[in-house]
Amino acid sequence: MTEPEVLTRIENGVGRITLNRPKAIHALNRAMCEAMIEALLAWRGDEAVGSVLIDHAGERGFCAGGDIRMIAESGAGDASEAKAFFKTEYQLNHLLFDYPKPVTAIVDGIVMGGGVGISEPADIRIATERTTYAMPETGIGLFPDVGGGWFLSRLPGQTGVWLALTGARLKAADTVALGIHTHFVPSIDLAAFKAALLSNPADPREEADRYACPTEPEEAPLDAHREAIDRLFGFDTVEDIFAALEADGSDWALAQLKTLKTKSPQSLKVSLRQIRTGATLASFAENMAMEYALGGRVVRTHDFQEGVRAVIVDKDNAPRWSPKDLSGVSIDALDELFAPLPADEAWSPL
Repeated sequence: MTEPEVLTRIENGVGRITLNRPKAIHALNRAMCEAMIEALLAWRGDEAVGSVLIDHAGERGFCAGGDIRMIAESGAGDASEAKAFFKTEYQLNHLLFDYPKPVTAIVDGIVMGGGVGISEPADIRIATERTTYAMPETGIGLFPDVGGGWFLSRLPGQTGVWLALTGARLKAADTVALGIHTHFVPSIDLAAFKAALLSNPADPREEADRYACPTEPEEAPLDAHREAIDRLFGFDTVEDIFAALEADGSDWALAQLKTLKTKSPQSLKVSLRQIRTGATLASFAENMAMEYALGGRVVRTHDFQEGVRAVIVDKDNAPRWSPKDLSGVSIDALDELFAPLPADEAWSPL
């Protein structure tokens, strides 16, 4: 008999959610999101549950994202299945964001895309030496959804823009320094931390503070580039960012420019507008409504279909973007992608 892809249970006053799809690095599908929603709704008013803990089975990673192949196949048609997935996934993200009880996420290993969406809303976000964080969507013609417009726009300075556009990967010292994760706990101590949490279910922060260790300063390579990131990624057009990087001329700036030139021009412009818009919104729900409208359209575009082909299906890593450069992505095209949906089609929280 096949094991469930999400394990949910109550242990010692802790509602436990364990991602259990290790062969796919726990990539999320709609059924997994529905299982988490069902458990969270049941525990929300249950006085026997003091807090929630989200972790994963196996050692390959926390969650590598969503079921991209399904989304691409759906986007090649009417996108109805992709939209149904996004609707459910974003409702899960919002439920976690507004949850009335403390939520702890243990992000041990790879955390990208959809994995960020279910860990970033948590109150306590534990990274380990095995953590690798990224929002690499511009490389497949998408944008950093699952709340990226909200979370990335609220990181220090322009680091969220840099992460969104370049898809850069960070280790724990950098993620903790930026506030993406709240604590660093060595993986060898996770079992003891979980045991402590089960003995003190109502106050996970106290246990996280007790088990947290400082990260080594030399393991936070981003520190050396924070000033440059704020100076070079603070513009409101991708063209201005490209020009600033080229004018700067440092090895680091030119390396960023080289990376950006491999990404989908459409995705770069979409992601920058998403981050700038997300910074102005008053609620997480407004952000998710924006991303839902955007996602249902972007998955039907050439660049998403081509990005998935190049990176995930054929794995030739040679996407042929269209438009092939920034000048071909017009403001009118962006306006169409970002247009609000009619009321009867719009996303709403649970």
